[in-house]
Amino acid sequence: MELLDLPALVLGAARSLVDGIDEGVRARGFADVRPAHGFAFVRLSHGGATVMQLAEYLDVTKQAASQMVEDLVTKGYVERRPHPDDARARLVVLTEKGWACTRAATDAADEVLRPWAERIGPERLAALRADLAGLATPGRLRPAW
Repeated sequence: MELLDLPALVLGAARSLVDGIDEGVRARGFADVRPAHGFAFVRLSHGGATVMQLAEYLDVTKQAASQMVEDLVTKGYVERRPHPDDARARLVVLTEKGWACTRAATDAADEVLRPWAERIGPERLAALRADLAGLATPGRLRPAW
């Protein structure tokens, strides 16, 4: 069984998916975000996060996460709120614009994945999803672009 090309194939498919979603998000009017922002939105869509939690999720430094949050605040996608459980911390949450961008990304992902389902069939795509869910490490993501 030839396995040596598997990493390149998985990474190539991931890149194709991310690029397709990015293109769809931009086509829907959100041209000032990049894929790394989308990875952050995934974490923030579950009740918000502190900068430190976001840094851990994205596997970046606290400084890099702080810069991303500042950029997203300036662009109107997120806002800082008092943390409900820690008076010293600030909770970063999506604004309505951030939620709209998240919905655009969901629609774009559906558009990208539809041809995949047509090509390999919905059953094989569901099986692929289940297999990848069993192999992938949940939690942290390291967006490279």
